Amino acid sequence: METSFAITGKGYVIVAADTTASRSIIKMKTDEDKVKTLSPHLLMAYSGEPGDTVHFAEYVERNIRLYQIRNLYPLRPSAAAAWIRRALATSLRSRSPYSVNLLVGGYDTASHDPHLYWIDFLGTMTEVPFAAHGYGAYFALSLLDRYHDPEASLEDGLIALKRCIRQVEERLVVTPGKYKVKVVSKDGIQEIDL
Repeated sequence: METSFAITGKGYVIVAADTTASRSIIKMKTDEDKVKTLSPHLLMAYSGEPGDTVHFAEYVERNIRLYQIRNLYPLRPSAAAAWIRRALATSLRSRSPYSVNLLVGGYDTASHDPHLYWIDFLGTMTEVPFAAHGYGAYFALSLLDRYHDPEASLEDGLIALKRCIRQVEERLVVTPGKYKVKVVSKDGIQEIDL
């Protein structure tokens, strides 16, 4: 019952994920952070099998940090997303593939543009203006298709996100509960309390 959303706007990317960790019909905890900070201008929301998600997110975080240490500069969002897609595709062809769906959002400090990438467990990747994973995607994508504005301010982007969360709460049988929301922009990453 995991749900994650991401929206781009004028100079920012909003990434939100529910905070519920569950297995089958049992709720294990309600304070799980499913949005991983990969670098000062790069975020990744993950969902999928519990063991795979945490292991893969930590693997990605440490390898991106290692790249920055070795080369003295961080990966740009497009390069990071391509590396993550390749890591998922490589694991798919092994005996222990990761079952992880990702939303990778970042702010490119060289071109001064926000970027958002949708990646699924099969290693499929595409750059999108908005995205969602999980059961909430059934309701959120149509809303975002109608209300997304690439030139929207951060406040307008948060209003669109709140619309998506409200629809998921109203229509989904099992409501995820609380959400962790993070914004990446030219100023870096900040957490926003809805």
